[in-house]
Amino acid sequence: MTDAIDVRALHKRYGRRTALHALDLQVRPGSVFGLIGPNGAGKTTTLRTLLDVIRPSSGTVRVLGEDPRRGGPDLRRRIGYVPGELHLEGRASGHRLLSFYAEVSGMTGSKDAVLRTARELGDRLGVDLDRPVRTLSKGNKQKVGLIQAFMHRPELLILDEPTSGLDPLVQREFLAMVREVREAGQTVLLSSHVLSEIQQAADEVAVLAAGRIVAEGDVASLRLGSIRRVRVRVDDADAAEVSAALTALAGVEGVEAPGRGLLTATIEGAIDPFVKAISRFEVHELTVEEPDLEESVLRLYGDNREGDDREGGR
Repeated sequence: MTDAIDVRALHKRYGRRTALHALDLQVRPGSVFGLIGPNGAGKTTTLRTLLDVIRPSSGTVRVLGEDPRRGGPDLRRRIGYVPGELHLEGRASGHRLLSFYAEVSGMTGSKDAVLRTARELGDRLGVDLDRPVRTLSKGNKQKVGLIQAFMHRPELLILDEPTSGLDPLVQREFLAMVREVREAGQTVLLSSHVLSEIQQAADEVAVLAAGRIVAEGDVASLRLGSIRRVRVRVDDADAAEVSAALTALAGVEGVEAPGRGLLTATIEGAIDPFVKAISRFEVHELTVEEPDLEESVLRLYGDNREGDDREGGR
């Protein structure tokens, strides 16, 4: 079976700066593939190359079996796209704007059916499509962007930071939409710096750092969730003893005691030894959270960034 996306030895240079280094990427049809990495890693450059928004310096790119440089409008109609920086303005209502998009998006059914899907998605995401687009908040504009990408049921969805500006409840609905399109046999390439989003949605993941894929596989095998920040509050009298117990644990780093019985630390690996170490004390507060994705990537795979190999924050 032909891969939905097949990228081989992709290079992209901007003058003396190299944004992508010999990138290889294969995405199976009917899967959700997560592309993650810190800002400047090359995620947006990769996606724009797939869409022929920018041209590669060298290497080969195949999207839905075609070269994006030659696929033209027919290929683009088979793709739903949400850019990382979405700009929607104008006096037209959300309905009018989506009606226009329905005419150019390669509908799999009638225009009425596509717009009916758009209205259903609008209800699910909680956006008023009767309002002029220019009056919508950033989050509601993002919802309109999601609707235009999903409504014509494209074979491939390319989503660049699609939940930017959305509240947690809408993010949950978005993840449900991603699961539904996967079940329908559509393919999703999801770029994000939100680790939890990738953990919930993706079948496979590639970690991009400084224009290179430094790891690839499923989320569990990449151990991206194995780094956690912890915050624990105990009685003042116990704080020094707890601090000593945590400092002695393998995989626990950066133990700090700001005061009033509060301690903070970073754990890499299993959390069970930490839980057992504090279980003999009276714990008044305990918070465990994942660090941001950049910290996870750089701690697990090293800081591969080179001074000139940056992509202007994208």
